[in-house]
Amino acid sequence: MMRRRDLILSGMALAGLGTAEALRPRRRLVLLKKGTMDEALPRQFGGWASEEAALITPDMAGRLAKTLYSETISRTYYNDATGAGVMLLIAYGDTQSDLLQLHRPESCYPAVGYTLQMTRSAELPVGSGLMLPARRVVATTEDRTESILYWTRLGERLPQSAGDQRTARLKNAMEGYVADGVLVRCSTLGDVDQAFKILDGFVPEMLRAISPQARPAFVGTRIARAIA
Repeated sequence: MMRRRDLILSGMALAGLGTAEALRPRRRLVLLKKGTMDEALPRQFGGWASEEAALITPDMAGRLAKTLYSETISRTYYNDATGAGVMLLIAYGDTQSDLLQLHRPESCYPAVGYTLQMTRSAELPVGSGLMLPARRVVATTEDRTESILYWTRLGERLPQSAGDQRTARLKNAMEGYVADGVLVRCSTLGDVDQAFKILDGFVPEMLRAISPQARPAFVGTRIARAIA
């Protein structure tokens, strides 16, 4: 005859199985509706023109990171009028599960020898009263200072920190979604204050240049629709 304690343990086990099954994602949420991120991103816009570049990429931080992305774009954009250069990395994954998680610069840069001097959340103006949740990072070596502005998207969520990212994955799972995701990283060299002024101007101009149909894949549907 089953004792009361065994009944309780069995009930807890069944409850755990039920919770796990309830949290198992069943629907895909992919904001890149057609084509590729590379095709969606203009090679020229405003005063900026791009060329292919070898940048610090997630796969430099370890073999596992090479499996996290279905598409990685590395370009450097130059502005003929000002002489400014912006390095752009986009890492897109069509499935962002617990194992396939976006690789944030706070992990990527130290893994290849950089020291982080600053990292903090930021609200980047991208339109009239419209803010993009992002993050600012300053990474240095002995002879190089790189100022980084980046954001991540998981489904329709825009997590600003690693903790927010874990929460976003959990919420997507609880809602029954297997979501795609992207990390968009812009960076430039030199004086930090001047670098962030360049980046703060570059990002809104880039987003406006992306077609309305493709823009949600970069920043989510709500912000994409609000960008004029």
